[in-house]
Amino acid sequence: MCGIVGVLQKREAVSPAVLKAMTEALVHRGPDDSGQLIDNSVGLGHRRLSVIDLSEAGRQPMSNEDGSIVIVYNGELYNFPQLRPILQAKGYKFHSKTDTEVLLAAYCEWGVDCLQKLNGMFAFAVLDKRNRTLVLARDRAGIKPLYYYQRDGLFAFASEIKALLKHPAISARLNLESLAEYMSFQNLFGEQTLFDGVKVLPPGSFLRIPIDSSKEASISAFWRYTHSAPDAFTSENECAEELSGLLGRVVSSQLISDAPLGTYLSGGIDSGAIAANAAQSIDHLTSFTAGFDLSSASGLELGFDERPAAEVMANLFKTEHYEVVLHAGDMERVLPNLIWQLEDLRVGQSYPNYYVARLASKFVKVVLSGVGGDELFGGYPWRYFRHKDAKNRDEFFANYFNYWQRLVPESEANQLLRDEVRAKIGGFDAFGCFKNVFDDWNGPLEDSNDFIAASLYFEFRTFLHGLLIVEDKLSMAHSLETRVPFLDNDLIDFALKTPLNFKIKLDGPIERIDENVIGKRRAYEGRYKDGKTVLRNATSRLLPPEIVDRTKQGFSAPDASWFRGESIDYINRLLRDPKARINDYIQPSYVEYVLERHCSGAENRRLLIWSLLSLEWWCRLFLK
Repeated sequence: MCGIVGVLQKREAVSPAVLKAMTEALVHRGPDDSGQLIDNSVGLGHRRLSVIDLSEAGRQPMSNEDGSIVIVYNGELYNFPQLRPILQAKGYKFHSKTDTEVLLAAYCEWGVDCLQKLNGMFAFAVLDKRNRTLVLARDRAGIKPLYYYQRDGLFAFASEIKALLKHPAISARLNLESLAEYMSFQNLFGEQTLFDGVKVLPPGSFLRIPIDSSKEASISAFWRYTHSAPDAFTSENECAEELSGLLGRVVSSQLISDAPLGTYLSGGIDSGAIAANAAQSIDHLTSFTAGFDLSSASGLELGFDERPAAEVMANLFKTEHYEVVLHAGDMERVLPNLIWQLEDLRVGQSYPNYYVARLASKFVKVVLSGVGGDELFGGYPWRYFRHKDAKNRDEFFANYFNYWQRLVPESEANQLLRDEVRAKIGGFDAFGCFKNVFDDWNGPLEDSNDFIAASLYFEFRTFLHGLLIVEDKLSMAHSLETRVPFLDNDLIDFALKTPLNFKIKLDGPIERIDENVIGKRRAYEGRYKDGKTVLRNATSRLLPPEIVDRTKQGFSAPDASWFRGESIDYINRLLRDPKARINDYIQPSYVEYVLERHCSGAENRRLLIWSLLSLEWWCRLFLK
């Protein structure tokens, strides 16, 4: 696990000082070693976090025997032990035990077709002198980030945007259209970021750019989320049995490490299943949980602390278990550094992720996470009830769009941005932005089953991608590698072929739920139970019944209460300050409206308040 950077300057040689500054901006991603290579107009830089083969044989940039192919790579290939003998049989010799050298040989042998053979998480760049091209690639789900900038003969890339900003030709400017998108969805659905001119390479794709010509980069997909015909399982039990064995094999393959390895352990089945399988191979597995002080919480927030459930599993699996307890006030202490590390603002209130990653980094160098299980196996059933009575695709799109406006609904959009900002944007089509995600959807959209299947596709493409960016940035801020077994190639393929009614029970009566009813989500769950039924079945032999049958609980602090109580002075200092940086873009009157509605208890606007706080710090830290 590492940080990578690179520069292609078609009009002049790469500056060693600039390349070094870009590389050193990622020291937190790789504190163990660094390296740079300059070949006239191309420069590659690398910061190394040593996890497999800790010797100097794993140093990057790494070249093949004749120096015609050079690679910088961030990630882990879990099938490199299987690829290595195949490449040896073709005449390749290996001088290390690293997966980097296997990836290098795979590219030498198969070119970009090697991407079809890789199972892991990765973002890498190859200087291919044979074909005079620079090639970038990113894994299927987008577990590892990769950003790039292209303008006026300059092409630069990096694992993090802050490294790009070390190049003198690249400065931080706010992308106003991305701001409008973020303030609608608390996410960005395409290649754009909040930084004008900086894009993120889409998951499951590769980019080619010629070294010598004036042509710009071209991007191609090597994998797409494809709606598949379900496998002909004779029963859900048969499907669960196969899933159980597959999950065990996947977790085992991701335990390869020459550095200490542990696991996150919440109160849910995803992390529980991973910990249970890992504990069968590791005698003294280390586990980590974040909990919350609920002394000032109320209502549904009283169930937000998952420590008791995690402790049940830690005792069962005999893990060496550590916990961090978060209190009101912990957010403001960490927020400036968190936003600096995250930089690419995405979904959710992520400061608990920062704290639990910091805890884990004190004991291990690698940690396993349960991210991905919900998106693949239908873990958010309260989102799907909106589709059970949609009459057609247009109604499905309208209902689903309304749900995913997590921050500012259409009815308030005109109050959000300053008039001059709206004039510069020239009109932002939030619904069109949302609907464009479905351009690659290859399945039908005719009934409620189709709508739910399309929802899983949308959430894999958007919400999961946001979660992965957060997970990567906030773990690597502490030089900690996070692995996500549920996003193994074989598990993704299995999930895409699993019948929908094995994930979510669809045979109940269609019920219209009143959106104005308090507790409508729990009312729905009481009727339809929770999602991930086949995964619950698959893990029933490993986990206690109280965990298997537990209702889905998100990883969230009781911020609705804290934002009305202990944190309100901090919020006022930042957001009600006449000199607040967000006032250059957001209407102060709208901020005042949101805070009044939340503090009075009329609405729960915690997600929007979090995003306003994040945006304020983003402006302070990145905009000159």
